[in-house]
Amino acid sequence: MKAISDPVIEAAPASSLAARLHALETRDTLRIAICGSVDDGKSTLLGRLLAEAGMIPDDRLQQMIRDSKKHGTQGGAPDYALLLDGLDAEREQGITIDVAWRYFGTDRRAFIVADCPGHAQYTRNMASGASNAELGIVLVDARAGVQTQTRRHVAILAMFGVTRVLFAVNKLDLIDYDRTRYAAIEHECRELARTLGIARADAIPVSALNADNLVANSPRTPWYTGAPLLSYLETVSVERRSDEAFALPVQWVNRPDHTFRGYAGTVAGGRVTRDDEVVVLPSGQRARVARVIGGDRDLDVATAGESVTLTLAEQIDVSRGDVIAEIAHPPQVAAQFACHLLWLDDAPMLPHRRYLMKIATRTLGARVTEIKHRIDPDTQAHLAATRLAANEIGYCNLSLDADIAYRPYQQDRTLGGFILIDRESSATVGCGTLDFGLRRDSNVHWQHLDIDRAARARIKGQTPRCLWFTGLSGAGKSTIANLVERRLHADGFHTILLDGDNIRHGLNRDLGFTDSDRVENIRRVAEVAKLMMDAGLIVLVSFISPFRAERQMARDLFGEGEFLEVFVDAPLEVCEQRDVKGLYAKARAGELANFTGIGSPYEPPEKPEIHLHSDRESAADSARAVIEALMGDGGH
Repeated sequence: MKAISDPVIEAAPASSLAARLHALETRDTLRIAICGSVDDGKSTLLGRLLAEAGMIPDDRLQQMIRDSKKHGTQGGAPDYALLLDGLDAEREQGITIDVAWRYFGTDRRAFIVADCPGHAQYTRNMASGASNAELGIVLVDARAGVQTQTRRHVAILAMFGVTRVLFAVNKLDLIDYDRTRYAAIEHECRELARTLGIARADAIPVSALNADNLVANSPRTPWYTGAPLLSYLETVSVERRSDEAFALPVQWVNRPDHTFRGYAGTVAGGRVTRDDEVVVLPSGQRARVARVIGGDRDLDVATAGESVTLTLAEQIDVSRGDVIAEIAHPPQVAAQFACHLLWLDDAPMLPHRRYLMKIATRTLGARVTEIKHRIDPDTQAHLAATRLAANEIGYCNLSLDADIAYRPYQQDRTLGGFILIDRESSATVGCGTLDFGLRRDSNVHWQHLDIDRAARARIKGQTPRCLWFTGLSGAGKSTIANLVERRLHADGFHTILLDGDNIRHGLNRDLGFTDSDRVENIRRVAEVAKLMMDAGLIVLVSFISPFRAERQMARDLFGEGEFLEVFVDAPLEVCEQRDVKGLYAKARAGELANFTGIGSPYEPPEKPEIHLHSDRESAADSARAVIEALMGDGGH
């Protein structure tokens, strides 16, 4: 749906249009996220507010009245929510799905409003609105009071640094404008804000349907003496963070020919001028700004929000994702953090599963190493957790593949806010805010060793490899891996076989069979396999390893050609027939939870280096195929 514009501008003659646009641009602008539980009346409130303030053109009002008879929820009476619910699905269901950005203004102030969806399944959209807001308006249904989704939305506002919230207690007409009921809800709202650390919380009693206390004080609430909603929005003061320190995340290295090298991006904070001394992070290289280019001309100065290209006097290495910053107050550098994380995906977040993290202009590998606690949306209590489900907020430790330049989110939204991305689907699965870098990260350094993997392999006369056998229980992984090792050992190769059952007797005996424990099981054995390969060995790993993400995590630890995935493929019914341990029978009887293939899924490899069909060929033939592939790959 097209954003609502100031009707004065829409009706203005061409001669005055530029002046009116300039007036709108120079007014103070307030960024608002309006949210709350589903059916609390967000769209109705905003639509009625704009209509009462004379900000909706007549033709659009007439269209809304016609649409109300077809899609409305007011029995044919005008349904002001239809002014805002632009998607067909929204109109048909009477809900907000997407974040709708509304732009309007009065003579005193301009407003950018994110109309956020209330349904739990669209929490990711609500988070998008909150991350750009200076003020949160939280709708509360006077009949239902504060609900779980209300609390979740306020928690998300707090997480994304919104320090002032207005609770609009709506549908007062349905409780006969009961002052006592309103007072109880107002108290609960203020307590919720206080618990979450929101500095300023206000409340207004409203009826969006009847326009009570929207643009003028209602005679139905003589006990309310505060400002109506529109006046409140025109005058409310909000905390605006303004980072005085210059920083520019590099979006693009602009090199059209050998005579020019520029670094393009948007200034995240502060100002930059020619001849400023800057530092490039995380490398720490220093340089002097030679030119500041905006569009097709040089600028004297560039400030926060401007898109510019910088050239440097010194020839140093600068890449996309680096941050150019002033030397006096640079961002910090770290690779491990404490963070708040809002999980958005239907599949749970599992510690140590690898994701991609995007922060500012940089994307790199990341994993949550520990969930310190998750936050109960109803009580705000800190609860122990081994995973985060959809819409849950957790306080976590985060580890990245490399150092980044950052500032805590409370200081800098650009350099402190991030999203997590699924490595296979590229879907956004989480978003979060960096709190601080972990001290452990700065105290641990790589120790140089004179003897490396190549030297250890050379004395053994072999090329180290990792053969990763995966497949269902009963497919024949351990049998084939054992035969492969016997053959290699007989031929004089130095090997080690890491078998899933054996490892669980020692290193991984503390782990169960939940999804999160399976992830940690594979992470540990992958790290051990890497250490064994560093010793110059040919490493055979025989684990079910049911998830593609963890097998990819293991592969990422090794260099090109060092990791060979061996898929031992057999139909489930064949695996069950071979089940001498009786595990499948127990799983089907409900005595063994989370058993792969029955109670927990197995994700087969999509492009394994070696694909064996153990139901069609003997174990000896399969072992021979693995040896041939290994030798052909240079494993001798």
